[in-house]
Amino acid sequence: MGEGYAGFDRLALDRTGQAEAFDAIGDRYDVAFPHKEGQLHTGHWLASSLPAGSRVLDVGCGTGLPTVRQLVDAGHEVVGVDFSPGMLKLARENVPAAAFHLVDLADLRPGGRFGPRGSHDLGTFDGVTAFFSLLMLPRAEIPHALRTLHALLRPGGLLALSMVEADVDDFSIPFLGHTIRVSGYLRDELRQVVRDAGFEIAGEETHAYAPASTDVPPEIQLFLHCRRRD
Repeated sequence: MGEGYAGFDRLALDRTGQAEAFDAIGDRYDVAFPHKEGQLHTGHWLASSLPAGSRVLDVGCGTGLPTVRQLVDAGHEVVGVDFSPGMLKLARENVPAAAFHLVDLADLRPGGRFGPRGSHDLGTFDGVTAFFSLLMLPRAEIPHALRTLHALLRPGGLLALSMVEADVDDFSIPFLGHTIRVSGYLRDELRQVVRDAGFEIAGEETHAYAPASTDVPPEIQLFLHCRRRD
């Protein structure tokens, strides 16, 4: 499995109910979260910082909006992965120019099915986005997930990462009529976890966000502009 990946075993992970909730939510997600200024701004940073025609992986691509479309419109080759078949169906309809795969993030690790040296190796990338996808993991998995993204990036590659600032671990919350489990960090701890995974933080943004849905509380969103350290 590779050094630093002990414990990130696909068979040991509990995703019970997570993908099914997003299958049921579908395009209501974009209705509940209509304003994505922080995500768009960080997506623009990534799109404009990469060479033309770069390969970019969107981890937890959801419906493909706005990030996959933004990156495709900027001329990049985009691969989107998600663990929700329902979200991927919408993504393929919204952005037919991109490629999409039904993949759990753990399957992207070195030796995983879709990771380096795996049976369905997706290759390496110039850029990776992970907008609010790592918060779906227990905290114990997040450092492994970040090292996985590090391994997928070419030397000097860029990572656009966002999390909600919250001191919680695998915490159940109501979400658009369903229950999902989420994790988060306070910002100083998040910075340290990202640096420990082999990234330097080139920039940072903070946005206060109030979703349109009444059952989703206001939140502080953290956006990190990162570069892989060689």
